Amino acid sequence: MLDTSFDALPTDGALRRHAMERSGEGQAGSGRTGTVGFRPLYRQVYDTLLKRLADAVWQPGQILPSEGQLALELGVSQGTVRKALDALTADSLLVRRQGRGTFVADHDDKQSVFRFLKLRPDGDGTGMPTSRVTGIAEAAASADERGRLDLVRSARVVRIERVRAVDAKLCVVETISVPASLFPGIAQLELPNTLYSLYATRYGITIATANERLKAVAIGAREAELLEVPAGTPALEIDRVAIDLEERPVEWRLSTCLTQDIHYLSVLR
Repeated sequence: MLDTSFDALPTDGALRRHAMERSGEGQAGSGRTGTVGFRPLYRQVYDTLLKRLADAVWQPGQILPSEGQLALELGVSQGTVRKALDALTADSLLVRRQGRGTFVADHDDKQSVFRFLKLRPDGDGTGMPTSRVTGIAEAAASADERGRLDLVRSARVVRIERVRAVDAKLCVVETISVPASLFPGIAQLELPNTLYSLYATRYGITIATANERLKAVAIGAREAELLEVPAGTPALEIDRVAIDLEERPVEWRLSTCLTQDIHYLSVLR
């Protein structure tokens, strides 16, 4: 469901689900009951399992019950459960591990990291990021923050500033805003490299989708200082709003990226 376009276009996971819905089981004439209108039965199972993820019934990294157990519990066929799990896996909410089972995705996993990080090195390298926090504070939400995060006028946010390196090359400054009400005490924590893992494990907030907008900019004075380049250096700005499983905007992230050694990779299908 990750939106890697300049504005909100359907993604690979969403397109797969749309295609499955068009040909899915559980529609009129399938011989099964329990559908709502023309919703395929597997989509109802998908929604049930998604609710469990949203309610933190299963924690990141935890193995799910077997397909047979879930089918028996939910009163559907094992094939229906498999289709629902396939859709959740396509959305990177679950991870299939050969011979071991199906697990809740952990944002520390390489697969999950690269689901949301689209920056890649131009040459050889793993592309794995590292980060260092340069500032964190709680404050009244600005008009932009209220608009991006759908907050009331009196809301407060926690702002995080950090620099990131890809393959040890300093290249990104991030300004991250999150609602203080959803992340109490986060300003006092030692923040990990992968914030989405912290959101899930400590606060029960799992990032499901993200909308990104890309723009070419001239780097500002603060970003230039942190990245050790002259002000006005050309850069790529990535404006991201992250959405959780309950479809709430929970993070606004503005990333200023030097692109001498990296590029933004978007795979279109």
